[in-house]
Amino acid sequence: MALDQPGMLNSLGLPKPPSRTRVVVAMSGGVDSSVVAAVLADEGYEVVGVTLQLYDHGAALAKKGACCAGRDIHDARRVAETMGFPHYVLDYENTFRAAVIDEFADSYLAGATPVPCIRCNERVKFKDLLETARDLDADCMATGHYIQRKMGPQGAELHCAADAARDQSYFLFSTTQAQLDFLRFPLGHLTSKAQTRALAAKYGLSVADKPDSQDICFVPNGDYAAVIEKLRPGAADPGAIVDMSGTVLGEHRGVIHYTIGQRRGLGIGGLADPLYVVKLDPVSRQVIVGPKDMLSTRTVPLREINWLGDMPLTSRAEWEVEVKIRSTRPPRPATITPLSDTEALVTLVTAEDGVSPGQACVFYAPDGSRVLGGGWIHKG
Repeated sequence: MALDQPGMLNSLGLPKPPSRTRVVVAMSGGVDSSVVAAVLADEGYEVVGVTLQLYDHGAALAKKGACCAGRDIHDARRVAETMGFPHYVLDYENTFRAAVIDEFADSYLAGATPVPCIRCNERVKFKDLLETARDLDADCMATGHYIQRKMGPQGAELHCAADAARDQSYFLFSTTQAQLDFLRFPLGHLTSKAQTRALAAKYGLSVADKPDSQDICFVPNGDYAAVIEKLRPGAADPGAIVDMSGTVLGEHRGVIHYTIGQRRGLGIGGLADPLYVVKLDPVSRQVIVGPKDMLSTRTVPLREINWLGDMPLTSRAEWEVEVKIRSTRPPRPATITPLSDTEALVTLVTAEDGVSPGQACVFYAPDGSRVLGGGWIHKG
């Protein structure tokens, strides 16, 4: 029976044979996206590999595992040659700088804790690159993210990856419904990274043993402060460390070196009780410290909400959900009180420490793996 007969779908959920299905694969040069491209090419899809040149960072070019640098473009090209599909490199440096790097620097300068990987997915990969895929007459775009797209009664839904240890839902909460309709995540059902590497070895890919990237791509050595100071000269000017009453306890080496909840590295030892960073005031260049209980909060104001529920966010006065405020912590029970289509107040059942403006708060259905969207934490 031909795949293009009514009701017949290929492995990507489209009603046509793989040979007539064009798929743009976003290739970072790592093992995950390389395996996606190889598997789809092997299944007979018309694969077009696209790698984004996002920045020019001398330190990154020689560092293994740094996303989208020169080595990674080379690796992506080799995979395309091995599997026999076309590969293109697009220069997105200006877009990436304006949409991601500048906001990252400015957010840190404002005392926030930004998550640039989310902004990159939202503003570059799933916006500009996705539009490029449409311009190439692709039927869909596939990525190597560990997350699942499932069909529900109202259409495509976003779900956590089968492998909880590799789940990337926190970083993809801002994926819109329209984007989700066009996107595919072929690795989301795998239960271990070992399976991905085994597939890479099966296809003879040169990246089969390539290390995973651990850093933000444009901060390849993890030194955020050095990057910010380079982008914003004077950002590391010193100032005072003060307690909640304004008493000066010491001097810091620049607000950008500190984050909400930090305890180590303050240089104010000898006190009876440990102190934590509870607030950053970039205007007065003050790092404000206090006891740990001052870090706890149950109310989290959100804006720029992306809602993926079946009914509008404002159709209910409250939503019982689970939320994740840090990518490394499990979801916790909470209530969303909508203020508008894009703003809400989240009330945590159990107080959380170190909630900082600039972080994301991601929503999950309390009875399953479905991602219901999320928003950005602000000062309120």
